[in-house]
Amino acid sequence: MASSRDGYSWTEKQGLKSGVPCIGTIQPPTNLDRASTEVFDVIVVGAGYCGLTAARDLTTSGILVADNPGSRLGLRTLLIEARDRIGGRSWSSDIDGYSFELGGTWIFWGQANVWREILRYQMQDELVSSYDFSKGLNKYILVNTERAQHFTHEEEDEMMESGLRKLVNVDGEYGKRVIPFPHTAAFTAEALRYDKMSVADRLSEIKDSLTPNELSGVEAFVLLCSGGTLETTSFFEFLHWWALSDYSYQGCIDYLVKYKFRGGQSSFAIRFFREALASGNLSYAFNSPVAEIDDTKDFVTVSTRDGKQYRAKRVISAIPLQVMNNVVFNPPLPSGKRTAASIGHVNQCVKVHAEVRNKDLRSYTGIARPENGLFYAFGDGTTPAGNTHIVAFGGQNGHFDPEDNIGTTARKLQGLVPMDIERLVFHNWSKDEFAKGAWFFSQPGLLSNHLGDMRARHGKVIFGSSDWALGWRSFIDGAIEEGTRAALTARTDLAPSQLKGKL
Repeated sequence: MASSRDGYSWTEKQGLKSGVPCIGTIQPPTNLDRASTEVFDVIVVGAGYCGLTAARDLTTSGILVADNPGSRLGLRTLLIEARDRIGGRSWSSDIDGYSFELGGTWIFWGQANVWREILRYQMQDELVSSYDFSKGLNKYILVNTERAQHFTHEEEDEMMESGLRKLVNVDGEYGKRVIPFPHTAAFTAEALRYDKMSVADRLSEIKDSLTPNELSGVEAFVLLCSGGTLETTSFFEFLHWWALSDYSYQGCIDYLVKYKFRGGQSSFAIRFFREALASGNLSYAFNSPVAEIDDTKDFVTVSTRDGKQYRAKRVISAIPLQVMNNVVFNPPLPSGKRTAASIGHVNQCVKVHAEVRNKDLRSYTGIARPENGLFYAFGDGTTPAGNTHIVAFGGQNGHFDPEDNIGTTARKLQGLVPMDIERLVFHNWSKDEFAKGAWFFSQPGLLSNHLGDMRARHGKVIFGSSDWALGWRSFIDGAIEEGTRAALTARTDLAPSQLKGKL
C-alpha cells in the first residue's frame, strides 16, 4: 500500500515518522499525456468528497448525444488535486490491519446523501460502532482542576441530555421553532438573531441553571463540535447541528460520533474515484496545487504552481473556504465571497489517535476541563493486536501541535485517563496548507451575512463545498450534497436544451 505525505505516526521503536499508509493515495499521480492540449468539458479542483462526487457524476451521467437519443455519454472531466491522495479532509490510514481516521469519520443512515452512496457501493454491512460498553472500565470520567469523577454511561447520558436541552431551549421547544427546517438557507428571524450570538453568550444567560458538571460537559461537547472557542462558536450553527441530529443528545451521538466504516473513510472515497475512472472520461492530476483560475476568455484556464495550464468549458471549485484566497481568480471574486474567505471558519481541531495496551479502556469515555489541550476522548475500537484504540480531541482553546513534542502529547492524553501508549497517529490540520483547519464551523455572523456569497457561482466557475452545504454543513453528507449540485449545474450549463426542461 502506498503512503501519503500527510499524517504522522509514532511508536517508541520507530520514533516520529511523517507520512502514513493510505489506500486513497493515487498511483501513478496522473494519467495525462504531457503533450495533451485537450479542452475538457469540466475541470474539478479538489478531490475531497465534493470533488469526487462531482467528477463521478459528470463522467458517468453526462449529456444525451444529439444524433443518437438512446445513448448517454459522460462529460470529459479533469480532476486536479493538490495532495497525493483523495478524500480531502476525510481520509484514513491503514496501519497493521487497522484503520485510523485522520479527518471526518462518522456517518449515519439518517444522512440521506451518504446513505444513497453507501447503498450504491453496497457498503451497508461495512459499518461498525465506535462504542463497546460490554466489558472493561465502562465509565465516564470527568476531570477538572480539582479531581476526577467517575460516572456510569447512563449518568453521563442523563447529565449531557439535561445540560444540552437547557442550552438549546431558546423557544420552549428545544430549538424546533427556531430551526424547523434544517436543510434550508431560508433562516427564520429568530435563527438570524442567534447567528449574532456566540455559545459563550448563551451560556452566560443560563449559567445559573446548569450544575458544574453539566457546564463542563456542555462546554466540552460544543468545543468538540466547533474546534474553536466558546466565544468564537456561532450559537446558531450549534443549533443547526442539534436540529439535524433530531433535536436530542442521543441523536447527536448517533449522527455525529458513533458509526464508521470498518475499512476507514478512504475505503468509501476510493469507490467514487474508481467509478469515475472506469467511465473512460476521467483524467486526473494529483500533486498539482492550483495557482490561478482565469475566466476571461471563451474557456476557463486553470494554472498550477508548476506552470501547467488546463482549459475547460466549466470549472467546479471544491476548494475549502479557508484556503480560497490562496488561489488567484480572474476576474476577481466578488467582495462578499472574498470577505467570507478572509473571515474563514473557527475550527482548529487537534485529533490524536492512541493505540494503548489498556484493554479495559475500550469502554471509556471522558472529558478534561478546563485546561488540558485534549479535552474529549473515548474508546474507538480494538486493534488486531488486541490493544484499545482511543481517539482524543482538542481545539483552538489550548491549541498545540502534536508533532512538536511527543512527550507533551502523551501527557495531554494521560490528563484524560491513565494509559499505556504503544502508538500515536494524527494529522495536523492547522498546519495543512490545503485546509488550514478541520471541518467547517462558523463564527457568529458568517452564515447570516455570507452563506449566499459562499454558494454563488462566478461566471463559468461553480463553487461546491461542504463548508456551505445547506444540510449537513461541514460533514461528508454535505460534501456529497454540494458535489451533486455542482455537477448538475455544470451539466445544465453544457446541455441547456436537453436538461433544463427535465428539472
